[in-house]
Amino acid sequence: MALKIRMSRAGTRHRPFYKIVVADSRKPRDGAFIERLGSYNPMLQKDDKNRVVLDVDRIRHWMSKGALPSDRITIFLHQAGLGPKPVIRETPKKSAPKAKAQERAKAAAEAAAKAAEAPAQS
Repeated sequence: MALKIRMSRAGTRHRPFYKIVVADSRKPRDGAFIERLGSYNPMLQKDDKNRVVLDVDRIRHWMSKGALPSDRITIFLHQAGLGPKPVIRETPKKSAPKAKAQERAKAAAEAAAKAAEAPAQS
């Protein structure tokens, strides 16, 4: 069984509240879970102590059993001092400008550099 520590959404529309749970990765997001490990309330201020509530002992227990935290939970664990800083992935190559757009940007940068250099020489 592939275990994940992830968030399960609760609350109403426009007022989200998330339960931090350990669940089988094949189950739906808001479906059955094994154990509740904490909560996350994004409606509270960032410095509020009740914004993220974690049961540290149970999280360590489930991680020792092989449960993998989701990306957001990894960030929460790092902020609580329980794990390393998550790796921020590089922007995908697909979203980079295409060749012609890169050439135009390079030409514009060179023209701007020449324009800035010309008054300095006079």
